[in-house]
Amino acid sequence: MKHRVYTLAASLLLGALLPLAGHAAEPVEPPAENATAVGRGGCVDVSVGGYKAPDYDCLSQQMGNNPDGAKATQMNQEAMQVPINKRAPNQMGLATPAATGTRMGNSFGTSVTPQRP
Repeated sequence: MKHRVYTLAASLLLGALLPLAGHAAEPVEPPAENATAVGRGGCVDVSVGGYKAPDYDCLSQQMGNNPDGAKATQMNQEAMQVPINKRAPNQMGLATPAATGTRMGNSFGTSVTPQRP
C-alpha cells in the first residue's frame, strides 16, 4: 500500500513539474551578428560574489575608437626619441660639474685628490 502511495505522489509531482521543464527548454534568440557592445551604447559590469568584473573587451573597443589616437602615439614616440646633442649629460653617462663637485668635496678645483674616497 505504501509503495502505491509513493508511486502516485511521484507521478503527480512529475506531472506538475513537466510543463515547467518544457517551458525552460524554449530556444533563446541569438544576438545580431553586427551588434557589438559599443554599438548598443554601453558595457555590462558583472558582479559575482561581491567582486565586480568589468567587460574588458567592450572597454578596449571603446578606447580604441579614438581618431586622434594614432596622431598622439606618433607624437609620443617622437618626444621620447630626443637627439643625442639635446640630451642631458647625465643621461649619456658624462660627468657634470655638480656631480664632480659632490664627489670631490671642498677640494674641487684645488686638488686632484678628493676630500673623501
